[in-house]
Parts: sequence; structure tokens; C-alpha cells
Amino acid sequence: MRIQRTSVGLDVHARSVVGCAIDEDTGEVIRHRFGYDPAAVVEWVRSLPQPAAVTYEAGPTGFALARLFTAAGIECFVAAPSKLQRPVGDRVKTDARDAMHLARLLRLGEIVAVAVPTIEQETARDLVRAREDNRGELMAARHRLSKLLLRHGIIYDGKQAWTGAHDAWLRRQRFDHPGLQAAFDADYEAVQQVRARKDRLDAIIEQMAAASTYAPVVRRLGCLRGISTLTGFGLAVEIGNWERFTGSSIGAFVGLVPSEHSSGQSRSQGSITKTGNTHARRLLVEAAWHHRKPYRPGAVMQARWAAAPSLAASRGDDGNRRLHQKWQHFTARKKRPTIANVAIARELAGWCWSLAVMPD
Repeated sequence: MRIQRTSVGLDVHARSVVGCAIDEDTGEVIRHRFGYDPAAVVEWVRSLPQPAAVTYEAGPTGFALARLFTAAGIECFVAAPSKLQRPVGDRVKTDARDAMHLARLLRLGEIVAVAVPTIEQETARDLVRAREDNRGELMAARHRLSKLLLRHGIIYDGKQAWTGAHDAWLRRQRFDHPGLQAAFDADYEAVQQVRARKDRLDAIIEQMAAASTYAPVVRRLGCLRGISTLTGFGLAVEIGNWERFTGSSIGAFVGLVPSEHSSGQSRSQGSITKTGNTHARRLLVEAAWHHRKPYRPGAVMQARWAAAPSLAASRGDDGNRRLHQKWQHFTARKKRPTIANVAIARELAGWCWSLAVMPD
């Protein structure tokens, strides 16, 4: 149970911070408005009756303020916005009222805090998300180019698009109308630029995955099918501290458990909650599709097992067999592949957890 004399709520924006403090002993409410000056906010909290605890909502301003409070010896909780209890009938919203609401929740111990990453974890996460954004941009650029050609009746008749042969076919395209040629050249150049940027980010991630503190976890996660170095590194930085979960609770963290609305004798489950970490959920869902194919460990998987501890390799082999058997079970029951894959992804999250917390 948290014990503090002063409970402080902060409504933090890019250019302003509004603070509200409640003195537990006197009942006094102290308010203050700042420009965005984190050092001034910390000094104001230090001037309040101690011990004090602070909370503010997680958001685009990041965790720099929380780190300053921790360095100053002040307990700080970064509240998960989706878990905040809000009055239903309250129709007035201001920064001061939000700060007061946070201070009251902190006083009652009703703040659900998110994990504050270290600077190393946050920079690695920024790199992974930059690569994911670039991946989406590459897909959009490719769609624009292919649909431009499709509108003019030009269709690639090769086996697979976006290969070396397909790229050579694109470079051979010429058009009589200068406007169409200019549009094609612009779209093709955009694809090349985005792909080159993606390749650079992939190379940096490969280097960081091999040399950073995440390297042991990435090697162990690579013992599972569908978990390449890029996917393993992405999961490692997005999850962070795997020890705070269990094999059954990690599925809820990434939003892969069914939603539920039950009352009395009725029990109704719906689609997955899609709460928690969106990036980790996407990586797991993509990796789960690999377990649909027959399980025949090839040279790539053998090389990953050789680079990992023997216990992790054995565990990964067990997980691969189990997940493929689950796919076969769902196929025999004629489950829709998309629904079956989500169930596989949920179980895959548990196997990833078991490997991540395994000692080297």
C-alpha cells in the first residue's frame, strides 16, 4: 500500500504542465501552472510536504519527466490512459480538472502504471518502430506503382512480384505520353528510395541485435519458426522485461485474448481485445503463419539452434512441433485460418515468454 503525504497529479502537454497536489494531513489543494520546463516541475514537487508521489498520463511527451523524478528520489507513476477511471457524468474537461483527477486517483491507489523503459530500451524501440513505419511506406509505394500500371492495362506475367526479375521488367517500361512517364518514374523512384532506407534500417537492427544486451534473448527466440533476428529483436524491445509476465498473462498484454461480456449464468466471448502492445501483437500474428506449413527443420533453423543454448534449442523444437500440431487440429475442425492463426499467435506468445526468461 502506497504511503505518501502529498499526492501530485500532472497534466503534461508539449508546451505546458498543470500540477495539482493534495496534502493528506491538512487537506490543502495546491495548484500550479508551468511552461514545459521539467526541471521547474521537479523543483516544485520537491518544495511540497514530503514524502510525495507523482503521476501523469503516458503519452507523446515520453518518459523524460519520469526519469527526472526518479533521479531526484521522488516516486513517479506513469499512468496507463486506458486504465484510468473517469466519471461518466463529467462533461467539463480542463487541464486543471485532469490534474486534480489524477491526484485523487493516486491518493486512492487507483493508478495502473506502465513500465518506464530505460534510455537504451527506448532508443531501440524507436529504431524498431521506424523500421515498421518504413515497411508500411514501402507497401504503400509498391501499391501506388502497381496500380498505376494496372490502370493502363500493364500486368506483370511473371511468377512473383517485387523480385529481381520483376524489377528488371519495371525498368524496361516506357510510355509515349510524357505525363504518364513522369508519374511512373516518380512512383518507381519512391519504391527504390524507401526500399534502400528499409535495407539500411535492417542492417542497423541486425548489428544491434548481435551486440546489445538483447542478443541472448534474440538468439533464444530464434529457436522458434517465424522468429527471425528482426522479429526477435522487435519482440525483445517491445516487451522489455519479460519477468513481469507469465506464460498465460503475456497473451493479455498483447491483446490476443478473447473479449468477454458475461453476467449471471450467461457467458459471451467475442473477438480478441486488441489492447496492449500493438507492435508486438502484429509480430506474433505474422510469425504464427509460419507454423501452418509442415515442420521440417532446415539449414536456417539448424543454424539458429546451434547459436542458442542447447536447452533453448530443445525447447524451441518442442514449441515448433506443438504449434504445428495445433494448426493441424484447427484445420481438421475447419476453423477459419485467420481465427486459427490468432489462437496460434496467443500460444506462440507463451512459448516466446518461456524462452525469453530461460537462463543462458
